[in-house]
Amino acid sequence: MNAESPDLEARARALIEDLGIARAVDVRSVRPLTGGVASDIAVVEFGDRAVCIKFALPKLRVAADWRAPVHRNRAEYRWLEFAGGVVPDAVPKLYGWSPTQNGFAMEYLHGDEIYLWKAAMLAQQPPRNEASRVGALLGLIHAASTQPGFDPGAFQNRDDFRALRIEPYLLFTAGKHPDLAPGIGAIADGLFASQTALVHGDVSPKNILLRAQGPVLLDAECATMGDPAFDVAFCLNHLVLKSVHMPAMRPALLDGLGAFWTSYMPAVSWEPPAALEARVTALLPALMLARVDGKSPVEYLTAEGKTIAREQGRRLFLDHAPTIPAFVASLRRGLKG
Repeated sequence: MNAESPDLEARARALIEDLGIARAVDVRSVRPLTGGVASDIAVVEFGDRAVCIKFALPKLRVAADWRAPVHRNRAEYRWLEFAGGVVPDAVPKLYGWSPTQNGFAMEYLHGDEIYLWKAAMLAQQPPRNEASRVGALLGLIHAASTQPGFDPGAFQNRDDFRALRIEPYLLFTAGKHPDLAPGIGAIADGLFASQTALVHGDVSPKNILLRAQGPVLLDAECATMGDPAFDVAFCLNHLVLKSVHMPAMRPALLDGLGAFWTSYMPAVSWEPPAALEARVTALLPALMLARVDGKSPVEYLTAEGKTIAREQGRRLFLDHAPTIPAFVASLRRGLKG
């Protein structure tokens, strides 16, 4: 067995049997997948099949003390179900969620034709229109959750969202920047109060696979009714930070912000797009600071990169650019210094 621990192996076997996928004794391999901080994820092999399983962790694998309720696993499964109903190719096939094991099984996506967006960016591969494709997909999912007939009952998870996103990213960071704390706190309050649309909560390149059919979104553990501006800003922030990290890729990465927004904006029917855009550009600098000074800093920035991201985040927070083009233009000017 290749399992990380006897407990994971036992849970994997029990989940597979509980879901009726295979007998526990027929499991021949449990192989953990690395990279995540919030869940145990593994590939389970039996017969000539392989599926991916996932269990939420009560304490996340980060240096800071960061805990979150494990029932978020069910919210993630419900998000995947909903998104798959909107755009079937946008998520892996689902094989069931177990209330007794508090875990679920899904399609194991792999192969030479599939790639992880984060890996492609860090390898400095030329963009393949990923930002535009992800923006269009996210817009469709957000819009569908604002239509009559959508049932938000499974996604009343704002307390979990506070524990997983608002506190560790925004409020913790506000403590490191006391002069910005009132403004960051106001943004945090607005995110907590919003019930506008179904938010994924972790639209990050590390959670986005690309294949011929389009992007595949993973890891919706933070799914809740909330402000769709969070998903947009969270994703765009990764392009911003990688533009700091890789100056040679900076023009293409920053162009990606505009491409994302241009593809996303046509789906915005629930409010004036300009109002949503202004919230995105207000949140973006706070998230830049959060990924340097929050509980979950990005791992690839050098000390110099952290300093640059911190300086630019503070500047852009204090001098709010209300549109994506204005934000990008200001950031380009700042990064030339």
